[in-house]
Order: sequence, then C-alpha cells, then structure tokens
Amino acid sequence: MMKTEDSLGEKEIIAAAEKALADIALVREEVSKVIFGQESVVENTLLAVLSGGHALLVGVPGLAKTKLVTTLGEVLGLGANRIQFTPDLMPSDILGSEVMDQDENGRRSFRFVKGPVFAQLLMADEINRASPRTQSALLQSMQEYHVTIAGQRYDLPTPFHVLATQNPLEQEGTYPLPEAQLDRFLLQVDVHYPELAAERQILLETTGISETKPQAVLDAGRLMEIQKLIRQMPVSDKVVDAILDLVRSARPGQGNAATDKNVAWGPGPRAGQAMMLCARARALYEGRLAPSLDDIHALAEPVLEHRMALTFAARAEGMSVRDVIAGLVKQAKG
Repeated sequence: MMKTEDSLGEKEIIAAAEKALADIALVREEVSKVIFGQESVVENTLLAVLSGGHALLVGVPGLAKTKLVTTLGEVLGLGANRIQFTPDLMPSDILGSEVMDQDENGRRSFRFVKGPVFAQLLMADEINRASPRTQSALLQSMQEYHVTIAGQRYDLPTPFHVLATQNPLEQEGTYPLPEAQLDRFLLQVDVHYPELAAERQILLETTGISETKPQAVLDAGRLMEIQKLIRQMPVSDKVVDAILDLVRSARPGQGNAATDKNVAWGPGPRAGQAMMLCARARALYEGRLAPSLDDIHALAEPVLEHRMALTFAARAEGMSVRDVIAGLVKQAKG
C-alpha cells in the first residue's frame, strides 16, 4: 500500500508513539497529584478523551467525578466549561441565544451570544436531571460538533469532548438518558467507592490549608496529534474478529443462547467503533504499538454496558448488564 502524505511508516509510528507515551505519563502523574486511587476510572476517562470521544461517569455523589473532569481540563490544557444540569435548564442555557443590539443610529439587529457548549471540554454535571428537550440540544453537539441557531450553523471548538456525570440512584427529578444519546458516549465509566488507603490519603491531603494544583502538560494541538496517531495504529485481523464476535454476541438473535434469553436489545455498530478506537488508545496507554485481545476483554464492560438492556425476566431475577457482559467475555476467552 502506498503511504499517503498524512499516514506514517512503521519507524515514524514508533517514534511518535514513544513521544506520546512520555506525554501520557506526564498526564497520569499530574492527575495522580489530585485524584487518589481510582486508577481504572482515570484510565478509562483518559482513554475516551485520547480516542476523541465522550465519556459518561456514573457514581454516587462525593466520589470526585467533578474533580476528575476539572483536573483533566487543566492538565490537558483544554478550555473547559461546566454546566450544572437541573430540571428547569433550557436548551438556550447550553447552546446560547440571540440578543437584540441597537447601534448609535437606532438600528436594531440580532447578535448570537455563545453558550457554555462552546468549549473544548464540557462538563455536564448530573446530566440526567435535565429534561429530554435540553438533552436533545446537547445530542447534536456531541454527534455533529456544531449547533444550529435560527438557521445559522456555528462550529464548536476542536477538540470537543463531553464528560458527563450521572447519579445511578433513582431520585426524584431525574430523566433517564435516551438510548440514542447513551450510544454517543464512547465509554461508560463506573466510579466506585475508593479503597481504604486511597480514602485515608484523601482525608489527609484535602483537609489542610493548601491543596495541590495540577499543571498543564499538554495543549489542544498536542492532544489532537495523539488522537490522530491512535487512529493510525495497526489492528490485527485477530483483534478485529474478536471485536466483531464480542459485539455481535451481545445482540439477541445472533445465536448466543444466554443473550437471547436475557438481553432485550444489544449494541449497534458504534460499539465496535468505540472498541476499535479505545483498544488502540489502551495499547498506547500501556506502552504497546498495537492492541491485543486483553484490551478487548478489559474494555468490554465500559463499551457495552450502556448500549444494552435486559429483558424484564432477567431483571426480575436480579441479573445486571455487567453479569451478562462478564459471561460473554468468559465465553470469548474460551
């Protein structure tokens, strides 16, 4: 195959990967100064950003989800905005609105005032508290990277990432995210309670007079270079087949008995796309030049969990989507 101007040869990819790995190590070091423990949460959130996508962080309040997103914005050198989603939030509160100006001659005209969505890193805090109308306004931004106001298109900054948080507890005043919007999130990152040692460090480090501030180690241009490199990393036919087998086995009607019994609907092609990108990013994150089957198995839960739904009978038996995914991974490993 002839090498195009934008593609890299093997030596160039190795050199670029080594440089990117050093930059990623700096990012991890800075984040660890502020976020204690939660290694898998930090890793999966970073993988989503390095892959050029969005992530949904799910966990009970007080687990540093907001702190992680804020820290990543500072460390990656991205222009960041935060929106606290509430039931009365309107689409214009996110996208912006037109205001009427009057010049010195009395002539009036409309001017568009950009909303907080015009950021490189948008934190959507408690996204499931906003109404479906407001969520749909964010959906266009996440998928098409532009917004349309009064028939006029406005492109969003590049890169553009949405890191949203969600409380998994059923509470009054929440609106479950529609399946179409869930599918736009590259990964769902489940945030669990910290381990004892990490929680002890949290108590000691965050209740004093001074608090550690992370430093920017990348900028938007460098992040986009790493994202482009990840898309150029080779993926073997064996890994591609493993992705297809895993994603298709999670769909009812594809010959998997456990899935047919327990799954109401399964992941679409976006799940395979997410797996391909994140597997490459995970390989680079761990210092490898190509993804392996281990990457596919490790990413199965964050990629598939929000793209599947169980039957009523499976839910009645106390089964969870994670249980089904764990079974599929076990089958894949043989």
